Amino acid sequence: MRSNNIAISTLINAPAEKVWAAIADWQSQGEWMLQTKVILKSEISEGVGVKIEAFTGPFYKSYPRFKFLGLLDLMEVTLWEPPHRCDVIHYGKILKGSGTFEVVALDGGHTTFHWSEEIIAPWPLFIAVKPFLWIGVKISLARFARLLE
Repeated sequence: MRSNNIAISTLINAPAEKVWAAIADWQSQGEWMLQTKVILKSEISEGVGVKIEAFTGPFYKSYPRFKFLGLLDLMEVTLWEPPHRCDVIHYGKILKGSGTFEVVALDGGHTTFHWSEEIIAPWPLFIAVKPFLWIGVKISLARFARLLE
Protein backbone atom coordinates (compact mmCIF):
# COMPACT_ATOMS: atom_id res chain seq x y z
CA MET A 1 0.00 0.00 0.00
CA ARG A 2 1.16 3.46 -0.81
CA SER A 3 -0.07 6.97 -0.08
CA ASN A 4 -1.18 8.90 -3.19
CA ASN A 5 -2.32 12.52 -3.38
CA ILE A 6 -4.78 14.34 -5.57
CA ALA A 7 -5.82 18.00 -5.26
CA ILE A 8 -8.13 20.28 -7.23
CA SER A 9 -9.15 23.89 -6.68
CA THR A 10 -11.94 25.89 -8.26
CA LEU A 11 -13.03 29.51 -8.20
CA ILE A 12 -16.69 30.00 -7.26
CA ASN A 13 -18.60 33.22 -7.83
CA ALA A 14 -20.34 33.08 -4.46
CA PRO A 15 -19.47 34.23 -0.93
CA ALA A 16 -17.50 31.86 1.30
CA GLU A 17 -20.37 31.46 3.79
CA LYS A 18 -22.67 30.21 1.02
CA VAL A 19 -19.99 27.82 -0.25
CA TRP A 20 -19.38 26.46 3.25
CA ALA A 21 -23.09 25.96 3.92
CA ALA A 22 -23.46 24.03 0.67
CA ILE A 23 -20.39 21.85 1.14
CA ALA A 24 -21.31 21.06 4.76
CA ASP A 25 -24.81 19.91 3.70
CA TRP A 26 -23.67 16.31 3.34
CA GLN A 27 -26.79 14.77 1.86
CA SER A 28 -27.16 17.43 -0.83
CA GLN A 29 -23.66 16.60 -2.11
CA GLY A 30 -25.29 13.88 -4.20
CA GLU A 31 -26.88 16.67 -6.27
CA TRP A 32 -23.50 17.72 -7.67
CA MET A 33 -21.13 14.79 -7.10
CA LEU A 34 -20.98 12.71 -10.24
CA GLN A 35 -22.99 9.47 -9.91
CA THR A 36 -22.85 9.58 -6.12
CA LYS A 37 -25.40 9.12 -3.35
CA VAL A 38 -24.40 10.60 0.01
CA ILE A 39 -26.01 9.50 3.26
CA LEU A 40 -25.52 11.01 6.71
CA LYS A 41 -24.83 8.10 9.06
CA SER A 42 -24.63 9.93 12.40
CA GLU A 43 -27.15 11.71 14.56
CA ILE A 44 -25.17 14.94 14.32
CA SER A 45 -24.84 16.75 10.99
CA GLU A 46 -21.86 18.98 11.71
CA GLY A 47 -18.66 18.89 13.68
CA VAL A 48 -16.05 16.33 14.58
CA GLY A 49 -17.51 12.84 14.64
CA VAL A 50 -19.99 13.22 11.77
CA LYS A 51 -20.12 10.01 9.74
CA ILE A 52 -20.90 10.02 6.03
CA GLU A 53 -21.41 7.21 3.55
CA ALA A 54 -20.90 8.00 -0.15
CA PHE A 55 -21.64 5.43 -2.82
CA THR A 56 -20.39 6.08 -6.35
CA GLY A 57 -21.35 3.88 -9.26
CA PRO A 58 -23.56 3.49 -12.32
CA PHE A 59 -26.63 2.55 -10.26
CA TYR A 60 -26.04 5.00 -7.40
CA LYS A 61 -29.72 5.93 -7.23
CA SER A 62 -30.55 2.31 -6.39
CA TYR A 63 -27.98 2.02 -3.60
CA PRO A 64 -27.72 -0.29 -1.66
CA ARG A 65 -29.43 -2.72 -4.06
CA PHE A 66 -26.54 -2.68 -6.57
CA LYS A 67 -23.72 -1.90 -4.15
CA PHE A 68 -21.48 -4.49 -5.79
CA LEU A 69 -21.33 -2.23 -8.89
CA GLY A 70 -19.62 0.73 -7.29
CA LEU A 71 -17.39 2.09 -4.57
CA LEU A 72 -18.54 2.72 -1.01
CA ASP A 73 -16.61 5.50 0.72
CA LEU A 74 -16.99 5.63 4.51
CA MET A 75 -15.85 8.88 6.11
CA GLU A 76 -15.71 10.52 9.51
CA VAL A 77 -15.07 14.21 10.16
CA THR A 78 -11.84 14.68 12.14
CA LEU A 79 -11.42 18.47 11.95
CA TRP A 80 -14.21 21.06 11.79
CA GLU A 81 -13.30 24.74 11.41
CA PRO A 82 -16.33 26.49 9.88
CA PRO A 83 -16.45 28.27 7.55
CA HIS A 84 -12.92 27.44 6.39
CA ARG A 85 -11.87 23.81 6.72
CA CYS A 86 -13.14 20.29 7.17
CA ASP A 87 -10.97 17.16 7.29
CA VAL A 88 -12.23 13.60 7.02
CA ILE A 89 -10.71 10.17 7.38
CA HIS A 90 -11.68 7.46 4.87
CA TYR A 91 -12.03 4.15 6.67
CA GLY A 92 -13.74 1.82 4.19
CA LYS A 93 -12.58 -1.61 3.11
CA ILE A 94 -11.16 -0.35 -0.20
CA LEU A 95 -10.79 3.42 0.14
CA LYS A 96 -8.61 4.59 3.02
CA GLY A 97 -6.79 7.84 3.68
CA SER A 98 -7.82 11.41 4.41
CA GLY A 99 -9.50 14.32 2.69
CA THR A 100 -9.74 18.07 3.15
CA PHE A 101 -12.17 20.77 2.03
CA GLU A 102 -10.90 24.33 2.32
CA VAL A 103 -12.95 27.44 1.64
CA VAL A 104 -11.01 30.68 1.05
CA ALA A 105 -12.90 33.98 0.82
CA LEU A 106 -11.72 36.38 -1.90
CA ASP A 107 -12.63 39.97 -2.70
CA GLY A 108 -15.90 40.72 -4.43
CA GLY A 109 -17.88 37.81 -3.01
CA HIS A 110 -15.77 35.15 -4.71
CA THR A 111 -14.39 32.01 -3.10
CA THR A 112 -11.68 29.49 -3.86
CA PHE A 113 -12.63 25.96 -2.95
CA HIS A 114 -9.76 23.49 -2.43
CA TRP A 115 -10.41 19.74 -2.44
CA SER A 116 -7.61 17.32 -1.66
CA GLU A 117 -7.27 13.66 -0.86
CA GLU A 118 -4.51 11.42 0.37
CA ILE A 119 -5.54 7.97 -0.79
CA ILE A 120 -3.94 4.83 0.57
CA ALA A 121 -4.20 2.16 -2.09
CA PRO A 122 -2.03 -0.24 -4.04
CA TRP A 123 0.05 1.92 -6.38
CA PRO A 124 -0.98 0.16 -9.65
CA LEU A 125 -4.65 0.49 -8.73
CA PHE A 126 -4.31 4.20 -7.93
CA ILE A 127 -2.41 4.89 -11.17
CA ALA A 128 -5.13 3.09 -13.13
CA VAL A 129 -8.03 5.05 -11.57
CA LYS A 130 -6.36 8.44 -10.94
CA PRO A 131 -7.31 9.99 -14.33
CA PHE A 132 -10.95 8.95 -13.88
CA LEU A 133 -10.98 10.14 -10.27
CA TRP A 134 -9.47 13.50 -11.25
CA ILE A 135 -11.95 14.00 -14.12
CA GLY A 136 -14.89 12.96 -11.93
CA VAL A 137 -13.95 15.39 -9.18
CA LYS A 138 -13.27 18.18 -11.68
CA ILE A 139 -16.73 17.70 -13.24
CA SER A 140 -18.34 17.49 -9.79
CA LEU A 141 -16.70 20.72 -8.59
CA ALA A 142 -17.79 22.52 -11.78
CA ARG A 143 -21.36 21.36 -11.10
CA PHE A 144 -21.04 22.52 -7.49
CA ALA A 145 -19.86 25.98 -8.60
CA ARG A 146 -22.75 26.28 -11.12
CA LEU A 147 -25.29 25.45 -8.41
CA LEU A 148 -24.01 28.30 -6.24
CA GLU A 149 -23.54 30.97 -8.89
